[in-house]
Amino acid sequence: MKNFAHYNARSVAEATHLLAAYEGKAKLNAGGSDLIGVLKDRILPDYPEAVINIKTIPGLNTIEENDGGINIGALTKLVDIINSPLIKKNCPVLKETARTVASPQIRNVATLGGNLCQDTRCWYYRYPDGIGGMIKCFRKGGKTCHAVPGENQYHAIMGAKKCFAVCPSDTAVALTALGAVLTVAGTKGTRTLPVEEFYTPLGNMLALDEMITSVNIPKPDPAAEQAFLKFTLRKPIDFAIVSVASVITLDQGICADARIILGAVAPTPVRAHKAEEYLKGKKLSDDTAAEAAMLATVGANPLSKNIYKLEIVKTLVKRVINSGSCLS
Repeated sequence: MKNFAHYNARSVAEATHLLAAYEGKAKLNAGGSDLIGVLKDRILPDYPEAVINIKTIPGLNTIEENDGGINIGALTKLVDIINSPLIKKNCPVLKETARTVASPQIRNVATLGGNLCQDTRCWYYRYPDGIGGMIKCFRKGGKTCHAVPGENQYHAIMGAKKCFAVCPSDTAVALTALGAVLTVAGTKGTRTLPVEEFYTPLGNMLALDEMITSVNIPKPDPAAEQAFLKFTLRKPIDFAIVSVASVITLDQGICADARIILGAVAPTPVRAHKAEEYLKGKKLSDDTAAEAAMLATVGANPLSKNIYKLEIVKTLVKRVINSGSCLS
């Protein structure tokens, strides 16, 4: 690792002003489960001049119920989300999602904000500088995405243009299904942003001086059935090849509302709008689930080695529609 300045921020204001002072050449550190590896492998085009420890900021690791729903501090560890009775009762889809992230050791240190903001896992982007030199992909200022003509079996099948790396955050998928909203702080104040609008094809919507401080989840309808399924080659450790989260509200067996979110298929979590609209007003059955699953893949444009993801999407969508109540 190279030398860098290190700060223990005592407040959100201090952290954001430090970010502004370094003009994009500083990184925040919470759990460190992503950042430390990034620094050791020197995968960034510009090594940070400073690391700002935000674990020292009080009050950002709480899970509280409020009039609008449930508020979760950005520094809340994934293990605390898993063990929270409030999350278990109201947001079982988030609990299940957090439970599938990495390993117990990582869940004990990884934070919700860190999971939402982690860097992409594309192997071209992550190629260590010490093994033959950095690969300058489009995300690093190059002119091409090396995955398109290369090894792309885990890359995007939807929504990608110049970079085909997928959003690696599992919690983003569940939080999008729950309609969650982020509170973001910067030197000019705070703003709110739906998780659904947080990601872009090349990263996220945070300005250079901003950080996530909390996540607010509107209280779900008690009648809503919630589910999360994640396909990986190995149950522990692995990032999703495809994941699906759903929140489906039934009224006497008829679908009154549906949110179905696809993960690991695009640079952002993807709402399956056509599948959602199709389900509304229909009684859930194997046939309606199968049709919704087909509609969830509309617009997909697979690369040479990842067309298999389409079948996984369809299978997981069918399963979450038919088994949402198992998490309640």
